Amino acid sequence: MPPSFYPFCLQGSLLRDIIFSGKQLTYSTDEKYMQIASMFNYIKNVDGSVAVMCRLMEIRLCNLFIGEDNNSAIYSQGQMDKNQFIRDGQLDMRLLIERFSVHFNDIYRPDKDDKFVESWGRKIFLTYIRPIINGIGNFYIEAETRNLTRSDLVIDYHGQQYVVELKIWRGNSYNERGEQQLKEYLDYFHLEKGYLVSFCFNKNKQPGIKDVAVGNKIICEAVV
Repeated sequence: MPPSFYPFCLQGSLLRDIIFSGKQLTYSTDEKYMQIASMFNYIKNVDGSVAVMCRLMEIRLCNLFIGEDNNSAIYSQGQMDKNQFIRDGQLDMRLLIERFSVHFNDIYRPDKDDKFVESWGRKIFLTYIRPIINGIGNFYIEAETRNLTRSDLVIDYHGQQYVVELKIWRGNSYNERGEQQLKEYLDYFHLEKGYLVSFCFNKNKQPGIKDVAVGNKIICEAVV
């Protein structure tokens, strides 16, 4: 990574917001940092909005940003839990999400961390799974579904794909729409089962995990 661009990446406002928060930012070459990012082919102009240049670049930037949290409690939990989730060479994604839910609620306290988690919940989840799939699997966030409230994460591991929707809880009706959207995405990938992780900030929330039938698909849902 070019030295002139590296400090900008660490400051994080532009690319972190796009990758992890799904923010739509207006592309403007009048902004110095956008000039630099464009010059090194980190970003491009898509219909007037800033986008990461390509999927490979996004994966590398994701790994760069997640690497900043290698000493965090959630990353350490992923390292310790890793061997639990590998069965016959495949990921037990349901158990992975269940364990993430437990660690998340132990580490991030209500009220104190809500604003942080709302902005960076996706990064927290990716930080947890990185040591689990590192060296064998990979992941990417689908650009078509990425926005401030939801995004679909596709994990590739030993030739098997897993689709995980990460979203902010906005009530039951919104959740049902999310289930339907995930079902349609599973149809696209020809998968029978998907996973949904909702970051909920209601004081009376009931964290947990359950399987829900949506049409001919099974969706494993976790509320954290």
